[in-house]
Amino acid sequence: MTETLDPLAWIAMAGILLLAYFIRGISGFGSGLVSVPLLAHFLPLTFVVPLILMTDFSSSLMLGRHTRQQMRWDELRPLLPFGLVGVVAGATLLLNLPRTPLLATLGALVLVFGIRNLLAWHGTRTVSRAWAVPAGLVGGTISALFGTGGPPYVIYLNHRLHDKSELRATFNGLFLVEGGSRLLLFAALGLLAGTTLWLALLLALPLVATGLALGHRIHLGLTSAQMQRAIGALLLVSGGSLLWRAWA
Repeated sequence: MTETLDPLAWIAMAGILLLAYFIRGISGFGSGLVSVPLLAHFLPLTFVVPLILMTDFSSSLMLGRHTRQQMRWDELRPLLPFGLVGVVAGATLLLNLPRTPLLATLGALVLVFGIRNLLAWHGTRTVSRAWAVPAGLVGGTISALFGTGGPPYVIYLNHRLHDKSELRATFNGLFLVEGGSRLLLFAALGLLAGTTLWLALLLALPLVATGLALGHRIHLGLTSAQMQRAIGALLLVSGGSLLWRAWA
């Protein structure tokens, strides 16, 4: 990976990462959903996805210090095997699909999830664990392809867990295990090579830590509904702008 970034790109990346991990600190997810569509406006997905994978994995380690006691491993076990299968499929597609369809698909995905959050189109009924199969397969594929595997996982776990602290902790545990598998696969495929990528990671880590710390401080002050609506509004803007860019 030999991308060259101008100074404005570095500044924009810094602001996007700080915002993304502020949201991650509050909710336990959403960093990829926010950062990948915005970064994809001026960087190729083959650079953005590996970068966010590494920052997400680092943030899972940081956030895990605060959330490990609330983590529900019994809810993670059905998801993980199918998520790993999806990761392999998504990484293969990332290397072979053209850029414009990827951007359009990502924009549509983010828009749908944003509308769902903004309008609170989710109930409190507990769904069967059988839904872990499609949620894991689709979530793993999307996470490797776009770095934004949150939506299928979030939809499923939202209907399994109703305590916001348990939900945040379980999201974090899932992204830690699944993200580790993606790191190994991306390294094997040569997607983690290049000095610019590693320099971006080095500069990103303080921003990731700052965003997580700020988000963690206000986690208890917001209701789950308030946070989901705020994320939904932000995703509508980023998803719509990404669709416009792909169409243009």
